[in-house]
Amino acid sequence: MARLYVLLFLAQIVLAVCALISCLSAEEGQIRALPRIAWVLIILFFPLVGSIAWFVAGREPGTSTPRAWPGAAERQQRRPLAPDDDPEFLRSVQDRAKQQDAELFRRWEEDLRRREDDLRRRDGEPPREGDRPEV
Repeated sequence: MARLYVLLFLAQIVLAVCALISCLSAEEGQIRALPRIAWVLIILFFPLVGSIAWFVAGREPGTSTPRAWPGAAERQQRRPLAPDDDPEFLRSVQDRAKQQDAELFRRWEEDLRRREDDLRRRDGEPPREGDRPEV
């Protein structure tokens, strides 16, 4: 008889742990009736009843955590794991670099034109050392 009580106690603990994990990992839109903190307290203070209540009334029907079955990764839409794996991110970085290069080139050309105009206004006077364009 003692073995049966130990087995039921372990089953209750496993059920409570599963309910806590499910509750804590559920998205905000998947939780019904009470806020998440209330469900966590109910599951902790009343492990058997709270766990059953969570699975019956606490989460939206049909929502479950995705399982890692073989081939599940191919069926799911895969998002890049890192920014450098995302082609859109790489494209935006490339575009931003091109824009910065174009802006820098435009500023250099303006500076060069301004310096050339300054030299032309001097009427043939040789430029001083400090007025020469940087190379």
